[in-house]
Amino acid sequence: MDKKVVLITGCSSGIGLSLAVRLASDPNKKFKVYATMRNLAKKERLLECVKGLHKDTLDILQMDVTSRQSILDARDRVVENRVDILVCNAGVGLMGPLEVQSLDSMRQILEVNLLGTIQTIQAFLPDMKAQGKGRVLVTGSTGGLHGLPFNEVYCASKFAIEGACESLAVLLQHFNIHVSLIECGPVNTDFLVNLQKTELGDESLQLVDTHTLSLYEKYLQHCGSVFQNAAQDTEDIVKVFLDAIQSPSPAFRYFTSGVMPPLTKLKITEPDGSRYISAMSKIIFSAEEQ
Repeated sequence: MDKKVVLITGCSSGIGLSLAVRLASDPNKKFKVYATMRNLAKKERLLECVKGLHKDTLDILQMDVTSRQSILDARDRVVENRVDILVCNAGVGLMGPLEVQSLDSMRQILEVNLLGTIQTIQAFLPDMKAQGKGRVLVTGSTGGLHGLPFNEVYCASKFAIEGACESLAVLLQHFNIHVSLIECGPVNTDFLVNLQKTELGDESLQLVDTHTLSLYEKYLQHCGSVFQNAAQDTEDIVKVFLDAIQSPSPAFRYFTSGVMPPLTKLKITEPDGSRYISAMSKIIFSAEEQ
C-alpha cells in the first residue's frame, strides 16, 4: 500500500517538528513526510529527534511560506508528484500595545500567518482537486476565535484564517477534500521564544500612556501564569492532529483541550459581544480594576 504523502510547514520547532517526527517514525511506515522550514540551518534538531527511525519516510525541504516561488520549488521536489495531506503550521506572533507596532512588523504577521497559509494551499489545491481527494490541516488558535488584548494584529491574522478555511471547507467537500482547523491554546513550544514582543523596558513604550502600560504589565503577568499552569505539551497537540488525519470523516474544528473554550461558547450564546468583552477583561485585568 502506498504511503500517505504529508507536507508540513514550520518544522524547525514546536508542533511542526513534533508532528513530522511522529508521522515519520510510524512503525508501519504509513507516511512519507516532507518537513519544510524557512531556514535549513535549523534542521539538525529535527534530525536528532527522529534519529534512525526515518529511513525512507522523511525528507526535509527549504520552504518560505511568504515566497510563492519557494513554495512552488518545494512542491516540485515532492518525488511522488502528489500531496495527500497538507499541514499549514507555520506561524508567528506579535504582542504589545498597538500604538508601538510598526507597519513592517504588522505586515510580516499577516504575510506569514494569513497570506503564507493561503498561498501554500493555493499551490497544492489544483493537484488535490485533480486527484479528487485530499486533506488540509491548519494550525489554528483560540486567538482566532476570540480577541486578546495586546494581540490585535495576531488575532486579526488568525480570525482571517478561520474565515478562509471555513469558506474553503464549504467548497472543497465537493472535491472530497477535507479542511480541518486544529484550535490550539497555550502550547509549550518555541513560539514564545520567537514571539515579537514589546518588552516593558522598550524605548518605544515611552510614547504610550501610563494606563495602557499598567494594563500591559498586568497582561504579561497573566500570560506568564497561563503558560506556567495551563500550557499543553506538543505531544498533546500531535494526538489531535493524528485524530484528524486518521478519521474517515474529519471534523472542521478540533479543540486541543477536548472542549470548546468557555469564552468562545459565550460569543456564540451571547452574540452581541458585551458579556464576552466584560468576561475577558475581568479574567485578565481584574486585579488592576479592583
